[in-house]
Amino acid sequence: MTDDHDGTRCVHAGLPEPAPGEPFLPGPVFAAPYHLDPWAGPAGTPNGYGRSDNPTRRRLEAAIGELEGGDCRAFASGQAAITGLLLSVLRSGDTVLLPADGYFPVRAFATETLAGIGVRVLFAPTAGPYPDLAGVRLVLVETPANPGLDVVDLPVLAARARAAGALLVVDNTTATPLGQRPLELGADLVVASGTKALTGHSDLLLGYVGTRSAELLAAVTRWRDHTGAVPGAFDAWLAHRSLATLDLRLARQTANAAALAELLAEQPGVTGLRWPGRPEDPAYPVAVAQLRRMPGVLSFDLGDADRVARFVAAARLVAAATSFGGLHTTADRRAQWGDDTPPGFVRLSCGVEDTTDLVADVAAALRVVGG
Repeated sequence: MTDDHDGTRCVHAGLPEPAPGEPFLPGPVFAAPYHLDPWAGPAGTPNGYGRSDNPTRRRLEAAIGELEGGDCRAFASGQAAITGLLLSVLRSGDTVLLPADGYFPVRAFATETLAGIGVRVLFAPTAGPYPDLAGVRLVLVETPANPGLDVVDLPVLAARARAAGALLVVDNTTATPLGQRPLELGADLVVASGTKALTGHSDLLLGYVGTRSAELLAAVTRWRDHTGAVPGAFDAWLAHRSLATLDLRLARQTANAAALAELLAEQPGVTGLRWPGRPEDPAYPVAVAQLRRMPGVLSFDLGDADRVARFVAAARLVAAATSFGGLHTTADRRAQWGDDTPPGFVRLSCGVEDTTDLVADVAAALRVVGG
């Protein structure tokens, strides 16, 4: 890792050496098979078949790996990355510990698929308490948690997992590698959905797994090659292009989240406000010590589904949409997806709109709801 600052690292991560007449980021390579050496065969080049390797995907993996501080493998989506990692590591008879308040589809996959193949599935809230880890093969945490935004002390949990012989996997989707570097904090693996803030333009699906362990990387790579859960070349190219503005996007999103948290904290019709950057937030003591920057996502409760719908309808700059981390501010009522949250719970993802405009718009929409 260089001594460059985040903005510089994002702009240059994974790019080839400059060459006259060549673009900064080479265009996507669209190929299923490639020409092979008649004598050396697949040993003569990494590009033999597109499912196993692709130069556009390799550049993206190099770029994300630079930011995360490890080696990376890209997947077709964040869910593909997480499920592929779990299935490549866990075997029948193993025990896995998952976040009780993390991404709902991961919990559903564990109870419906992992348990069905003989994996013992345990759950613990992100903020703890955590059970005795003796006999646990893998601990997965999502921090800050989605959608509740609790934060776990990663060095402390990593030490506990290491002492018990368990692998620690950190879902870094909400924080991104600019907000948190789990591998430096003791995690064995990092996994994330690149669909969200990492690429930030709401125009592609992407996931990745990162690690400093050659053995774990090989297992994940074999799984991906055998199942074919790879991103397309154009999605990989779009993702790499988008990384250059990550530092700039996150800075505005964090500033918008801080301003909206201050506004929401003063609203009588708003309850359950969570943003780990607020000194009043229960996650703040750990977050301020561990996170390199606060996320652009916050959550709160408007009481019921009707009030949420009226809030979004009244807002000019807030769109109703799922996912988060994009350029546009969005509100997602998580209960509509079957997530176990109250009916009025809102996950608000701050976009990159002007902070003054966004605060004014949200304040006006809340006044309509209040009326």
